[in-house]
Amino acid sequence: MIGQARTGTGKTLGFGVPLIQRISAGDIALDGTPRALVVVPTRELCLQVTQDLTDAGRDLKLRVLPIYGGRPYELQIKALTDGVDIVVGTPGRLLDLAEQRHLVLGKVKVLVLDEADEMLDLGFLPDIERILRMVPEQRQTMLFSATMPGPIITLARTFLTQPTHIRGEEVDATAIHERTRQFVYRAHALDKVELLSRVLQVRDRGLTLVFTRTKRTAQKVADDLTERGFAAGAVHGDLGQGAREQALRAFRSEKVDVLVATDVAARGIDVTGITHVVNYQCPEDEKAYLHRIGRTGRAGREGVAITLVDWDEELRWKMISDAHDLGMPEPVETYSTSEHLFTDLDIPSDATGRLPLARRTRAGLSAEHNDEAKQRRSARGGRSGSGRQERSRGQEQRRGQEQHGSTEPPGTPRRRRRRTRAGESGESTGPDAAGTEQERSEGSGRPRRRRRGGRTAGNQPDSGRPGSDDQAGASHSGGGDQAAGQ
Repeated sequence: MIGQARTGTGKTLGFGVPLIQRISAGDIALDGTPRALVVVPTRELCLQVTQDLTDAGRDLKLRVLPIYGGRPYELQIKALTDGVDIVVGTPGRLLDLAEQRHLVLGKVKVLVLDEADEMLDLGFLPDIERILRMVPEQRQTMLFSATMPGPIITLARTFLTQPTHIRGEEVDATAIHERTRQFVYRAHALDKVELLSRVLQVRDRGLTLVFTRTKRTAQKVADDLTERGFAAGAVHGDLGQGAREQALRAFRSEKVDVLVATDVAARGIDVTGITHVVNYQCPEDEKAYLHRIGRTGRAGREGVAITLVDWDEELRWKMISDAHDLGMPEPVETYSTSEHLFTDLDIPSDATGRLPLARRTRAGLSAEHNDEAKQRRSARGGRSGSGRQERSRGQEQRRGQEQHGSTEPPGTPRRRRRRTRAGESGESTGPDAAGTEQERSEGSGRPRRRRRGGRTAGNQPDSGRPGSDDQAGASHSGGGDQAAGQ
């Protein structure tokens, strides 16, 4: 079947409850091999769907396992060995474990593609086709998403048997919630951070999602907002999985109230209390716009969606406006000091580019623990005591060497470096060093002569080094040696 409904209408439980009921009815033996497989496009959505299914099947004692990249293989392999009933995962890690024969898909009875239009896009389609070849032909297949373009539905019917297309909305209903107010402004790139800083000071603002197109922009905006006093975090592909989960946990627990993200957080992420969504950069297409602003105004609540369009993005925005029949093809030119910005969004007139100290009440991202950092600290602390003693002895030795002004242990005669006539280096210590010093002082009193052909006095070949090195190489020999060479 193909299920389609607006964002925030509960599609996860729409396929989750029938899935749980079917595998727990008793006619399917649960022997620790996965009987249901849910494939999702992002790691964040994988964790959210896993939590929802775990909560729904808690009384039935069903074992739900998330499988996604960015985490060690060992823990996931151990969980599969212990036995699971439902697997929720991203295509890449699912295929890795299946090809290593740790994940057995031969007994799957229910297959779900969440955000199916994204999963059947050209980027994921080869992986999905490989997964379909691993699961049994006799199965139930369900596709769910808020957007189902015609070509995607046509493609989906190629591997579905007599599918039923169910729309969880009225025929004439728009894809965007009526309770979501939409504002579009044409903003200059150099003024966007100032403008965003004032937008984040609107009255009665709750949690806010800020979307960017690139990972670099997401991190830069998050850093700028943090420097201006806002409690902000970032979620994008350049961050490690631990840092991404840390930012999402801090956002859910309201330790930070601004989350800057790329489109990895636009699909299916459900966080209670999001009142504002800001498109810092214009979305790529109408689908991305719909999924972005669908993070607010969920489950009957009201929301505000603000889109900042740069001059070179006007054509793209016009296509989005026409596709959703928004009636806003030409955004109003707006700056951080524009009066209509303060009026439209109910921004206090005294708002500036920095958050006042009295309003900085959030704990911040650092108040949320990072699993990866904790693992690294425990790994460093778990080293043997002998290793710590060895390091302490090495530190004491280096301190003693610094006190004596040498890299040698205390009490060792200072080495003097000299050069042989052939350019080879040698070292002498102790009493021999005095003789070497005497030879050097005697040799330095006579002028050095060079012969044509690049050979120095004494018919020794030139070392090929600059003149200063040649001079140092010949200065070790006394005047008698030079006379003999002549």
